[in-house]
Amino acid sequence: MAVFWPWMLWFKAFHIMSMVAWMAGMFYLPRLFVYHCQVAVGSAESERFKVMEYKLLRFIMLPAMCSTFLFGGLLAMLPGLIDWHSGWWWTKLIAVFGLAGFHGACAKWRRAFAEDCNTHPERFYRMANEVPTVLMMIVVIMIVVRPF
Repeated sequence: MAVFWPWMLWFKAFHIMSMVAWMAGMFYLPRLFVYHCQVAVGSAESERFKVMEYKLLRFIMLPAMCSTFLFGGLLAMLPGLIDWHSGWWWTKLIAVFGLAGFHGACAKWRRAFAEDCNTHPERFYRMANEVPTVLMMIVVIMIVVRPF
């Protein structure tokens, strides 16, 4: 495994870039849902939102999430980088899986909009928009501060 050490900084750089792209999408997609709620079903605006939501999820968020997991996994495999008995690591991992779950929820909500059967009000998406922020804060605090 020592052969990976020369690549550690590259893995870290690509992990951070992937995470930033994923989080940008996670912040923006629920906001698009808020705006989508404000337009009439079947209108030109609604159809435009459907395209925007699909492209954001499929072409930005999904590849960014996959590469975040890929490069994060490569970093986690480096010997000595993580103390597997520390609570910060497991807390971070739970928050990351929470983000992946939220990503899945966004995909479900996007499908509902695409099929013109959204059942959630605008307020729901305004509140949902805060979830990735809280989870991202937990991830960053755990990786930088490592409080326990």
